[in-house]
Amino acid sequence: MIEALFLLKELGMVLTKTDTPGDILMHLKKVNLHTDKYPTRKHYPFNLDLFSTTRSLSFNSAVTFFVGENGSGKSTLLDAITRKCGIMMWQGIQRPRFKASPYEKDLYQAIDVVWQDKRVPGSYFGSHIFQNFAQLWDEWLTMDPGLIEYLGGKSLMSQSHGQSLMAFFTSRFKIKGIYFLDEPETALSPKSQVELLNLLQDMARSGHAQFIIASHSPILLACPGAGILSFDENPVRPIEYEDTKHYKIYKEFMADHTKFLHQN
Repeated sequence: MIEALFLLKELGMVLTKTDTPGDILMHLKKVNLHTDKYPTRKHYPFNLDLFSTTRSLSFNSAVTFFVGENGSGKSTLLDAITRKCGIMMWQGIQRPRFKASPYEKDLYQAIDVVWQDKRVPGSYFGSHIFQNFAQLWDEWLTMDPGLIEYLGGKSLMSQSHGQSLMAFFTSRFKIKGIYFLDEPETALSPKSQVELLNLLQDMARSGHAQFIIASHSPILLACPGAGILSFDENPVRPIEYEDTKHYKIYKEFMADHTKFLHQN
């Protein structure tokens, strides 16, 4: 029980009197990349041109999306920023690409972050680690059933993957902080993605939460007022929703999906 509560505190999941909506819409203002601190230029992600030409990223909205093709570096930079912000990242699973590129996990040492006021707690979500968290959470419930109230009153493992994700998001985002999400749409149906979209909008309006999200979902990218940074550009730069490849491809596909299919 003590270990569970300690980890909850580390994850920023223990509510306090200060966890009420305030006037701050953003906590993190800027990220600077220091190319002179890169340990290599031959290995991923340091061999990507955008990591040589992008010197900083500014956050001007309560919700910011990182968009780009697979391998563009958006999730890698999201991980690095999370670590630099001092936010605990769930351990136990090492991404396969870390073995192929042992330098990737060192990117955080070559960046610095600029806070609006002071450092705030927060959390990191990655679909590749959530299942392990859900299983461990249910183990904690056997020791202290009262913990179930933290995540909506239901066991995470008793729900579908998508339902457990939304239960986690709905409870977690009520707490003041900064939230990093890596492709949260992975296990969500289109309907659930709309629910998450509305949740992001509501939490951003409340003034206590900031979100930085790597995503391929044109549904989530439609969040009103969100900033979108394209990792398909060199250097990384802001882009309008309708100009993203995600929006264009989905729009064209819905208009005439047959032209995307191989014809026999």
